[in-house]
Amino acid sequence: MNSAKTFWLLLVALFVVCFSLAANLATQFQALENRRHQSNNFFNLLLGDSSRIFANSSYVEADDYYHSGYYPTIFDNNEAFKTPHMAEDSGTVAGQNKNEEALENTFMGPPRNWIDAFGRHFIPNRHTHLDEGGPTGDLSTSHKVEEILPWLKLSAELDPDNVQTYTVTAYWLRRLHKDEEANQVLFEGLRNNPDSYEILYELGRLYDESYHDTNRAQNVWEAAGRKFLALPQDDQEDNKLIFERIATHLAELEENSGNLPEALKWFRDAQMASETPGDIQLRIEEVQKKMAAQPSAAPVNSVR
Repeated sequence: MNSAKTFWLLLVALFVVCFSLAANLATQFQALENRRHQSNNFFNLLLGDSSRIFANSSYVEADDYYHSGYYPTIFDNNEAFKTPHMAEDSGTVAGQNKNEEALENTFMGPPRNWIDAFGRHFIPNRHTHLDEGGPTGDLSTSHKVEEILPWLKLSAELDPDNVQTYTVTAYWLRRLHKDEEANQVLFEGLRNNPDSYEILYELGRLYDESYHDTNRAQNVWEAAGRKFLALPQDDQEDNKLIFERIATHLAELEENSGNLPEALKWFRDAQMASETPGDIQLRIEEVQKKMAAQPSAAPVNSVR
């Protein structure tokens, strides 16, 4: 009798343990699934915060390929490479490079000895870009810039919160006439970074320059402008270049459509964000002349 009672007590206890374990595992698996859904990225789950380090390494490797291997190491002068050239050339990033012309071909410094001098004959020794023909200068091989794309895509997988990776990748995909792939990259970026005005800016360029859909481009750029202006003032100061370009594109669209007062507003906004306001002033004066030529034109002040 005691044996039967003990058996049933053990069975109930085992059932309770199994139920508790199942409930606990269900909660953990749900949390894991939520993290997987949020990041949509296996590498993030596997590597954690260190994935950003690997993402940056992949991003730098892409720029290395862009230069056909002629690239500074941690022991060389990096002043001319603070902003990757593949990003600076895309027009999606404000450059922070210093003394580029003077340093691009001299970052290695003079040879340290005859062995170093001799060894340099067997490594890339000239500053070039793949989209400009690389070391040979042969423009027919400029398509080789696609060599940077696997590294950029890996970087995006490893760090989906880095908006620069999406904008740079999309730009070079457009240069290779892979517009649909660029569109997919940008929408993936927006899913991971829904408040990114930088990605919206590049999406507007895709619609305008590749699809020639000015209406969609205008809507996207206006959304980008609103997101930028919603940022705290300090954050706006960090990347006024993109807002200047957003405002300039919108001004040009309004000017081309004949909506001169709105074009004037956007040009004035662009001027406030520009490091070369004199150039924008010339555009403002052109619009003002067109408005003056219209009998019904009235002075307009920026209200943004």
